[in-house]
Amino acid sequence: MATAVRDHHPEAAINGMEIKKGPEELLEQHACNSDDGFAPPQDQDSPVNDPVLQPRLVLERVPTYLQPSLPWRDRLLHFTFAWYTVTMSTSGIALVLAITPHRFRGLNIIGLIIFIVDLLSFVFISTAIALRFVLYQDTIRRAFTRPSEGLFVPTLFLSIAAILSNIQEYAAIFLPNDPAGLVGFLRVAFWTYLGVTFCLSVFQYHLLFTVKEERRLTVNAMTPAWILPIFPVMLAGTVAASSARTQPADDALAMICAGLAAQGLGILVSVFFYATYLSRLMAFGLPAQRPGMFIAVGPPSFTCAALVAMASEIPRIFEQLDPQTKVSTLAGGVGDIDTLAGGIRLLALSAAVFLWGLSFWFFASASAAVVAGMPDRRFHLSWWSFVFPNVGFTIASMRIGQAFGSEGILWLSSVMTVLLFLAWLFIAYRCIRAVVKREIVWPGHDEDSD
Repeated sequence: MATAVRDHHPEAAINGMEIKKGPEELLEQHACNSDDGFAPPQDQDSPVNDPVLQPRLVLERVPTYLQPSLPWRDRLLHFTFAWYTVTMSTSGIALVLAITPHRFRGLNIIGLIIFIVDLLSFVFISTAIALRFVLYQDTIRRAFTRPSEGLFVPTLFLSIAAILSNIQEYAAIFLPNDPAGLVGFLRVAFWTYLGVTFCLSVFQYHLLFTVKEERRLTVNAMTPAWILPIFPVMLAGTVAASSARTQPADDALAMICAGLAAQGLGILVSVFFYATYLSRLMAFGLPAQRPGMFIAVGPPSFTCAALVAMASEIPRIFEQLDPQTKVSTLAGGVGDIDTLAGGIRLLALSAAVFLWGLSFWFFASASAAVVAGMPDRRFHLSWWSFVFPNVGFTIASMRIGQAFGSEGILWLSSVMTVLLFLAWLFIAYRCIRAVVKREIVWPGHDEDSD
């Protein structure tokens, strides 16, 4: 809904507002209708009693789909970084389809098509945001310094992390010989991604710490979206776990160690925020944007999946390393290679199960909140939170099921894959419909509205 003020002839239109009654009739109607949110003052000296100024004070709300259309150039002003939630979720669906344990003929092709659609979407969204910055240069600074949009800047890098993981998975499916150029590309991409996202996490939290007081985030409005700036560097562990499989032993070990450090950084910072998040829920109740609660599922889920995947590469790496030097140094001269590798896998699996329980609790809590009711049922790009964090939960379930050899857990992950795919289709439909109906990419309806 939008509101406009009439400041000329009462039957003219301004900003899509059309008034078919005269000012006197409208004022009388508003005065009698307490639900309208408008009532003229009773003071005789009030300007509302001035017949010249009356039209200026007449307000009427009109649904956005009834307002006159805006040129796409004008709507582009409201095309924010939050649109990368589309590509990170679509990449997540392609990734789940690539590794789901129960498969059927043609599933690889379906996953590849979705991945290609994701790449095209990534290019389109990046182009649109670049055009926005070119046409409206003042939005560059505001996109990073206004928390409502700035918190979504990391979704760009989350999309890149998911794309890198998909490249590895689909290359393994369709290019089984592991081209040397691809191995080198993934290695360089990992180290570049790790460096950029670490700097981004420091820089963006610094901006949030020093933003103007009137725009500063408050605890009573805290949501799991506060975790997003640390999320990309945390996913460096996920990228390392995926890319290390095809790397030489020395490079794979370095990537896994760096990925483990990044994963630890991300999960610890997330846990710190969880304390504030739970305190906010206890003191102020559930947020209006219920889908965003699923973001809390992501950090423990992706950490769980990364720990199992990284540990599974340790036996191969130790076999290829020089046992008399590097492996002996790692082991402290105690035990053989198999014992050391087995111990690391057991430790990683124990930590993964520990974190999977936390993921499941946040998933159940967010699901209960959504089922209980959504105060704001209009579509927002935060609805994509139904998909991406639960991609991590699904992959974590797959990894644990494979590690334990549990068919029950594997079938659970397959059911979750189907539900995720259906959710992705539904949210994609609602997203397209929201653009057509002007629910998003419209003045006052996006993350730049503050």
